[in-house]
This record gives sequence, C-alpha cells and structure tokens, in this order.
Amino acid sequence: MITIQIEKVSAFNIDELQKISRDTFYETFVTSTSEENMRLYLENNFSKEQLTKEIENSYSEFYFALVENNVVGYLKINLSESQTELNDDSALEVERVYVRNNYHGKGVGQQLLDYAIQLAKQKNMQSVWLGVWENNQRAINFYKKNGFVTFDTHVFMLGEEAQTDYMMRLDFITKE
Repeated sequence: MITIQIEKVSAFNIDELQKISRDTFYETFVTSTSEENMRLYLENNFSKEQLTKEIENSYSEFYFALVENNVVGYLKINLSESQTELNDDSALEVERVYVRNNYHGKGVGQQLLDYAIQLAKQKNMQSVWLGVWENNQRAINFYKKNGFVTFDTHVFMLGEEAQTDYMMRLDFITKE
C-alpha cells in the first residue's frame, strides 16, 4: 500500500477537480455505455459550473488523494439535504470514490474510504452509505470487504441510460 496525502478541495482547485473527475469516471465506465451517454454525463455532471456549485455547497466536501503532489483520486461526501437519496441527518453519503486506474490495488481507494468513515465518526454520524453500479463487481466486493451491506437500489442516469445502483450502508456506533 502506498501512502497518500488527503487534501480538502476548494474552488481554487476547480480545474484539477474537473480533470480527475472526468478522467476517472471515463476510465471506469467507458466500456459500459455509449459514447453519446458518456459525453452527456461528463458535460452535465463535471462541468466547471456544476462542480463549483457542488464545492460551494456547505453540506458537500471534496478531498484529493495525492501521491508526490499528483492527484491520483478523489472523494466526495454529502451530508443532510445534499445527499442524493436518503437525506438522513444521522448518515454521511460517500457519493464518489474514484482512483486513477494505474493506482487501483495500491490502497488509495481504501485510504479515501477510511477517511470518509473517520469523518462520519467525527461528525457523530450513525452510518455511511453509498450507491454502486450493480455491474461494478470490483467496487461491490471492495465495499463488502469493508463491512457495507446492500439495503436498497436506485436508478442512476448515465446520460440517457437508466442503470441500477445498489445502495450499501455501513452502520456503526459513534463514540460519545
């Protein structure tokens, strides 16, 4: 496992956030959708305007994973009303954990997920939840290994294509 630095993202980092967001999403899902759906998703979800809006939302936070000052992945968490589904004040949503393909298997995703869980506990949350595409077996296995269990499904729109995501949750008792 390589050691990463985790750094909070600000609006000052918007270009870098857009690049890592687009690159990692494309790398992960290019073979699972049409070129048009991919283009639509990248344009709509990772435009500078959309990412700036998300960064400026006080209930969302982004963090870069850095190796030797190079961004190799990122994490996005949501609290309260910013959550994509549950809007649960006692839970933290991990909306995105993405890592460059050449850093898969090196512990970057694990360190980002551990960081999200640590943040949830610091904020006295009772659980962490996320959505993961039903056909992304690598990610499903990763989350199961970390104690997450499936509790529901939801529709994820990739461009104009409706996909099914498993909703997974890790419950824990926060320390008083």
